[in-house]
Amino acid sequence: MNTSIPSQMKAAAIDRFGGPEVLGLKTVTVPQVGPGEVLIKVETAGVGIWDSAEREGEMEAMKPRKSSFPYVLGTDGAGTVVAVGEGVKTRKVGDRVYASGFLNDKGGFYAEYAVVKAEDTAPVPKGLSAEQAGVLAADGITALQGVEDALKVREGMTLLVYGASGGVGHLAVQLARRLGARVVAVASGPDGVDLVKRLGAEKVVDGRGEPNEVAKAVRDFAPDGLDAALVLAGGEGANQSLEAVKKGGHIAFPNGVEPEPQRRDGVQVTSYNGESSADVLARLNTLIEAGPFHVEVFQVYRLDEAQRALEAVSKHHLGKLALRIH
Repeated sequence: MNTSIPSQMKAAAIDRFGGPEVLGLKTVTVPQVGPGEVLIKVETAGVGIWDSAEREGEMEAMKPRKSSFPYVLGTDGAGTVVAVGEGVKTRKVGDRVYASGFLNDKGGFYAEYAVVKAEDTAPVPKGLSAEQAGVLAADGITALQGVEDALKVREGMTLLVYGASGGVGHLAVQLARRLGARVVAVASGPDGVDLVKRLGAEKVVDGRGEPNEVAKAVRDFAPDGLDAALVLAGGEGANQSLEAVKKGGHIAFPNGVEPEPQRRDGVQVTSYNGESSADVLARLNTLIEAGPFHVEVFQVYRLDEAQRALEAVSKHHLGKLALRIH
């Protein structure tokens, strides 16, 4: 390994599963690079709504092997490649990349260094800042796989994005517009409505209004019925709005949306996981770089403020929160 890479690093890590009090700044070992992997000097990391559940041990059942401690959180981030493993041809030392590593057994991005598979990295898209790149991977993958892979969004389709001002939603609105859809969006609060209007949705409704009024606004947008809907927040308001999806239409939602959308006769409902691959990251970059693209970073925290960031992620915010590492 490159001798300029230290053996120890600072990380926001836990020594046991539990509440906010178990997360703290620790000195841990820099992970080793294996075949097919890269070591990234992390500039920024994304703060996920699921990070608190991971901290509490709720995701252990999803892992092939039991976690070891200290355990570093953080599903995605961005930085510079400082070492490459055997067999890696697509990345070289010095590349600026963003990456995802969901439930990575080599540790997450709340750290000065992170190891991920080379295929789970992509060049930082032109025009994005370090903070924007650091929060992009997990939500961008989930947004793209929702609109393009699950719903097959294309030119002229009418699409509802429910939960449009959040991390996945505000990206999905822009990706769907790039793919040619007409978008009606339900956002959270006046600030959420303003953001999503700026991002190109043709109609934006405040989801904090009366559910029947929100549903009426959605129906008025597509009197003949919506072709598709991407649901990123559950509940009665979502179900009323989804009544506007026509027979033969399609509803998709990422696993984890609670409660799940109600199923209806004649409407296909698909649940999916956002899963990283070289292909999905390449497609995401192509769409992002096709024109001006905005990744909303609501607030940036220092690494030693990770506990505060996890508290903030459960409160009202637009887009994503970020940790600044270097």
